[in-house]
Parts: sequence; C-alpha cells; structure tokens
Amino acid sequence: MTGPSLDLSRHVRAGDTVMWGQACAEPAVLTRELMRQRHAIGPITCFTGLPLSDSVSAEFADIVTFVSYCGGGRYASMVEGETFHALVTRYSDLPDVLDPDVVLVLVSPADDDGWHGLAMADEYLSASLDTARVVIAQVCDRLPAGSGGTRIHTSRLAAVVDGGDGLVSPPPAREPSAADRAIARQVHDLVEDGSTIQVGLGALPDLILSALADHADLGIHSGVVTDSVLALVRCGAVTNARKRRDRGVSVAGMVLGSPELAEFAHHGFVALRPTSYTHDREVLASLPRFVAVNSALEVDLTGQVNAETAGGRYLGAVGGAGDFLAGARLSRGGLPIVALPSTARGRSRIVSSLDGPVSTSRSEVGLVVTEWGVADLRGLTLRQRQRAMLGVAHPDHREELQRAALSGRPEGAR
Repeated sequence: MTGPSLDLSRHVRAGDTVMWGQACAEPAVLTRELMRQRHAIGPITCFTGLPLSDSVSAEFADIVTFVSYCGGGRYASMVEGETFHALVTRYSDLPDVLDPDVVLVLVSPADDDGWHGLAMADEYLSASLDTARVVIAQVCDRLPAGSGGTRIHTSRLAAVVDGGDGLVSPPPAREPSAADRAIARQVHDLVEDGSTIQVGLGALPDLILSALADHADLGIHSGVVTDSVLALVRCGAVTNARKRRDRGVSVAGMVLGSPELAEFAHHGFVALRPTSYTHDREVLASLPRFVAVNSALEVDLTGQVNAETAGGRYLGAVGGAGDFLAGARLSRGGLPIVALPSTARGRSRIVSSLDGPVSTSRSEVGLVVTEWGVADLRGLTLRQRQRAMLGVAHPDHREELQRAALSGRPEGAR
C-alpha cells in the first residue's frame, strides 16, 4: 500500500479524463493529491458528479477542466464563471456517456482473497472499471473488509493509498421551512403502507422521509440513501418486506450521510447497485406502489419541470427524476410526485412559462405537491392541468398566473 505522496504523474497523463466517486464516495486523499500535482501532470479533464470536498475549486481550473452532470455542491460558487462545464444528460445515460482514462475509487479493505468493494457508491463508477486504462484506489478502514457494491481485485489496481477512517462529510442540512413541513404532510397522506420509496437530495426530501415514520413495511429503491432512511429502519417503518425484488434490503446507488450511516449501510443494510439497475425503468415499474418524490426549480401550469437553471445559472441537473417518475407512472399503484415550495424569495415557482429548459416532460409528471395542496395531473387535459396547478400556486400569485392561463400562453410553453 502506497502513502498519500503517490506520484500520480506515473499514472495520469496530460489530456486524460479522470473520474471519481461523488459526494461521500470521493477518495479525497487522492483527489487533493491530484490537484496538488496538476501542473506536473498537465491539462486534464475531471468528471466529478456532486463535489463536496475542496478538491473542486476555481483555483484549480488554471489547468483542470471540471465537468459534472449537476451544478450543486462546490460548483455553486463556480457556475457563473468559465470554470464549470455542465454535461446535460439523463442520469441513467451517464455510464454510456462517460469514458474515463483514469478512475479514482474509494474502496473497503480487501478481504482474504484480495477483493475490495466499492465504498459509498456504485452508480456509474462500476461501468468504467473494466475499460479505464488506470484504476487507483483509496481504502477506507472504517468499513468492513470486502463490503460495498461491485468488487474489484487488488491486481486490477495500479496503486492503493491508505485513506484512514475519514470520509467526506455532507454539509449541514438547512433548517426546514414551514412550507417544507406542509409539503411533507401532503406527501405523507399520499403514501400507502408497503410502498417502495425513492427521494432526491436535500432538506425537503429528508423531511418527507421523516414524516413517514408511522408507516409500515416501506421499501427503499433510490439513487441515494441518507440518515433519514437509517432512522426509518430503526423505528421499523422500513423493512423492505413487501418488495417483489430485492426483498428485505434497501437498494441505492450512493450512501450520503454520517459515518454511522456508512458503517450501518456496509454491514448489509444497503445493496449498492449500478445506475443501470437503480434507474432502470423496467426494474422500477416492477415494484408495486413505487413512489418517486423529486423536486424542481419551477413547474409550469401544464406540468413541465425545470430542474436545471434559475436566473440563467445552472444550479441543478437533468438528473434521474425522469427515469424515476416514468418508473412510478408504470408501477401498479405507483405515484410520480414532484414536490416543491410554491415560492422562492417572493417569486412564484409555479409559472406560466419556464425560465429554463424542460428537464422532465409533462407527460411523466403525475402529481405536483406544494404547501397549498396536491395537483393530480393524471388524465387531465391542458386546461384542466392549468386549473389544478393554479390551486397549488401561492395565493399571492394566482391572479397573475390565471391571466396568463386565459391568454393561452401555457398551451404553447416549451
């Protein structure tokens, strides 16, 4: 095992594309060393996913081109400059789109036969392990030997560094608002016992999960699991007992949360799976009562969703919402839900015409939930959708939105 002072210029070449796990799956010892040695290596492109560590910074863009599918995390301070490049693609397409030369992975310690497990995330990483020219690993001693998702043998690794027991920590969650709490209550009332749940990232999704603590036999099949899922397991609400596939186990692509969650997950609480499985529409459709809860920056009066840009800044992502919502729509008893507060900084997030792109088409959106209620758009005409959406808009903005609806503008919205 090599120390953190590994000479990466022996493995990474000028012009290479380097990829690593996102969020808590980032091998930060390696990525920080990569940034420190960037001038010795030469110009490189780094695909980072959602970055939470200080390895992503405008300071390093003097020679590093940063690419991501999202504008969150450390990119929030970079999106206005020329140092962040958005890859506009569905999350489920990432394994086919990405073709890295070098992959940096966080792994659990090797078992007795020399096999490591991908730690904290599988996602799009495992698809590149066979094709990348170089794979370098950072070992997380906190996790059980050989645990995790896809396994990789020591013989496949060009180098291994000891990362100790440290993991990248997520930022503190913001305090939920009154609107968030009202939305969580609305979603709570929609979810039946025995449902399988998918939620996105953030304070609102965590609050929605917390609100389900009085439910029974819930299952988890999601892109991510957080400490809120762990709390539901401990109170008995999540058992995965009624899932038709992966019965008895939560399925996710990534673990994002506390060290306690990481250890618990890697002891068998979570089955880490690749994106080709977690976001597969046929897999999702096969789960009865699959409830997909995703958010948005804005939704227009016909149900079109913009989850990417606000005020001309790329803040979100196309992400996996389209896949999850489509899966929920096809699931027997499923619920494709988009949940968002009706306003932000005094501006309506229910709009007559989107200020950004259509990230998810209106045909995939079933229910829109705000603090003012639930707009069930399934089976409605455009005019009926407009009326339903007006009912979940903030009262201060309904009159203006209604005038726009009567003018016919939403019918021709992008």
